Amino acid sequence: MIRFGIVQSKKEILTSHAGLALAGQLLNRKTSLRQRARKSLPGGLIDSGDVVISFVGNLLLGQPDFEAIQNRRGDKVFKTTLGLRHVPSAETQRQRLDAFPEAFRWEVEDEAVELVRRTNAPVSALPGGWVPLDIDATALDNSGTKKEGVSHTYQGFAGYLAMGAYLGREGWCLGMELRPGSQHSQNGFVPFLQRVLTRARPLVRPEQRLLVRLDSAHDGLETLVALEEQREGVDWIVKWNPRKQDLVAWWERAEKEECILPEDPKRPHKRAAWIDEIVERRWQGRTVRFRRVVRLVRREADRHGQLLLTPEIEIEGWWTSVDLPGEKVAEVYNGRGTSEQFHSEFKTDLNLERLPSGKFRTNALVLSLGVVAYNLLRLLGQKVLLGPGAPVRHPAQRRRIRTVMQELMYLAARVVRSGRRWWLRFGVHCPAFEAFARAYGWAATA
Repeated sequence: MIRFGIVQSKKEILTSHAGLALAGQLLNRKTSLRQRARKSLPGGLIDSGDVVISFVGNLLLGQPDFEAIQNRRGDKVFKTTLGLRHVPSAETQRQRLDAFPEAFRWEVEDEAVELVRRTNAPVSALPGGWVPLDIDATALDNSGTKKEGVSHTYQGFAGYLAMGAYLGREGWCLGMELRPGSQHSQNGFVPFLQRVLTRARPLVRPEQRLLVRLDSAHDGLETLVALEEQREGVDWIVKWNPRKQDLVAWWERAEKEECILPEDPKRPHKRAAWIDEIVERRWQGRTVRFRRVVRLVRREADRHGQLLLTPEIEIEGWWTSVDLPGEKVAEVYNGRGTSEQFHSEFKTDLNLERLPSGKFRTNALVLSLGVVAYNLLRLLGQKVLLGPGAPVRHPAQRRRIRTVMQELMYLAARVVRSGRRWWLRFGVHCPAFEAFARAYGWAATA
């Protein structure tokens, strides 16, 4: 086996994150993040735009902690690719993010959505023609800390709750709202819903309709009314929370209304039924009507064929404005499960589960900056890693954020300055060179 000698160059500049050259072009050409930061909080020696852009740069590398910037202070490549005048210290970055006004967080998320619009990013629809808008909450584990807002979550650990909204089959993030861990998902949900609907409309074609999909935590009357009032261009499916229901009475109703499906010969002890109904509710002195489809399953034996002493009855249902049979409503709703992967990419790929600050407001801003990094990486994945010349991977509709980081962000290159220009010189065996070169040309002129 060959034994290598270890030596450090005194002149050559090498980088392990050449992909920041792509990110820097898009951040500075297709967003106004730097300008908004300067306007919201004028800086001193260190420009506030540099503070925000440098933090997003580290997020793109999966390093959200403030101390990570210390490793970039002498990194000319980091500074040049992101267009920074100065690389701030960890203390400056922490203090400046603490000082940004609350309203800046909404501006950050607006810029993340504008990045998608200005680059004409693809927003794919479902087979039925709807563009899905999936909204869901996820718990962030911050146990063992004394951070502001950390409390007991529905997952059983201490942490935060993050409410995220994802558009299209690609999963473009339209907002990520940080909440105390003990806050119920429905609390303050309607303003968040209205905000993301406003952001979603410019991203879909006029002839397309949005399809909002929500889980049973949002089956409150307030949410249903808010969705009904957004009917122009918006359809919705909300999982029904049965709470305390008389299952036997429901099955008897199905028998009376003759809506039990024929028995499946392969499952002789299992019967299913669908009930489609209009439910009237009172809201602020008026009557509102909603469609609800309910599925009942009655089992007289377990999956091994063992007969049960008493039949088991299961019930689930959906509130919806979609004009489809009940079975299709359930099928379309089940596609919402993909949003769990998008949550996972935030928490694991971007490493944003354990937030870096002890202050709730600062952590909320960090999560919003994460939306910028997430959409930027998703954009590069769709534009670069799915086209010709991309590194060999299995066929896919979208590339996971981690894949984009591995294939593009963490590219190694030699940095050369010649003829008053900076050059990135890649190795002869670099599988991503063709895709990177094409992407850089697109980012520089997009």
